[in-house]
Amino acid sequence: MPKFNWEAINKAGGAQKGVIEAATVDAVEAQLKKNGFSKITIKGESKGFNIKLPSFGGGVKISEKDLVIFTRQFSTMIDSGLPLVQCLEILASQQENKSFQEVLYKVKDSVESGSTFADALEKHPKVFDNLFVNLVAAGEIGGILDTILTRLAAYIEKSMKLKKQIKGAMVYPITIMSIAVVVVGVILIFVIPTFAKMFADFGGELPAPTKIVIALSNFLVRYFLVLIGGFYGIIWAIKKYYNTPAGRKNIDRMALKAPIAGPLIRKVAVAKFTRTLGTMVSSGVPIMDGLEIVAKTAGNKIVEEAIYSVRQAISEGKTMAEPLAACGVFPPMVVQMISVGEATGAMDAMLNKIADFYDDEVDDAVGAMTAMMEPLLMVFLGTTVGGLVVAMYLPIFKLAGAVGG
Repeated sequence: MPKFNWEAINKAGGAQKGVIEAATVDAVEAQLKKNGFSKITIKGESKGFNIKLPSFGGGVKISEKDLVIFTRQFSTMIDSGLPLVQCLEILASQQENKSFQEVLYKVKDSVESGSTFADALEKHPKVFDNLFVNLVAAGEIGGILDTILTRLAAYIEKSMKLKKQIKGAMVYPITIMSIAVVVVGVILIFVIPTFAKMFADFGGELPAPTKIVIALSNFLVRYFLVLIGGFYGIIWAIKKYYNTPAGRKNIDRMALKAPIAGPLIRKVAVAKFTRTLGTMVSSGVPIMDGLEIVAKTAGNKIVEEAIYSVRQAISEGKTMAEPLAACGVFPPMVVQMISVGEATGAMDAMLNKIADFYDDEVDDAVGAMTAMMEPLLMVFLGTTVGGLVVAMYLPIFKLAGAVGG
């Protein structure tokens, strides 16, 4: 652990300084206060002689699975009556992910220094997002931290399932398209030139399909590096454009209107919106705060603006259903169910029901899209590769016919 230089006033009123070995600055401050020091000044880490070996792999990532396990275990410990700091100490000590372990020790030190649990988590936004922090804050205020943590774990698990469904739907088409590109590229760059040389030696007029394929092969061989550079240039330009406010809005709008992926993206957005807001409302987070956090985590600029318009309308005294219907992003069924939830005072239950329904809808949509794309991709791959092969064998068939005649 690092060493920190400190200066403070001891119990007798005299100045004192020294060096303490601790995980963080907060831990140093907590230890000094515990020993009766005041007016503490921590000047920084004592450097010393330290050789740091280079690391490989870019560090350890804290996954959602790590967060779910931590949240569920923490909830169980709190429910059993264990003190907050002791829970953090136990969970940090048994954490296999070193990056997460370091974060948990820092959170523990902050809590020991007098911070609330939510404030301590807020110092690590890359691990604990606004949703996590706000729900924990609501749980601390309401004295239901164990219940909130259980809901958080369930929410993260459902979010992981949704992401897994989307990724699973993309694996098959991306794999097939990658194979098709590699196979066609190898044929055009390495195989076709051999056939072209052989046909040139034979002489005679080549069939039109063969001429087209040879011309395509010559173009690809000659401009291969230019095409690769152009491809990456287009990707870079699209990313650059997407980083602008207008670009992100236009691309996200096109994504929602896309023929096959559009309905799926809309269902995912509805499921995420209702699940997140339902979890926050049922945990006691004010609706205005909940909508702001949901908007920031929407993932689509059009959906984000729709949620902000809902928030603005509510602040003006309108119901939630009215602006939802006006924005045109959310299906009529969702709007009507939310309207019923508002009228009956069961908004959280209604939002969670909608989320459950759209989770199933996403599952069905992913299955249908995968089933539809499988034959289309196979036809594309077979037609492309088969067309190249046939085009190159046409002159051979023509020559064989001439010899046989």
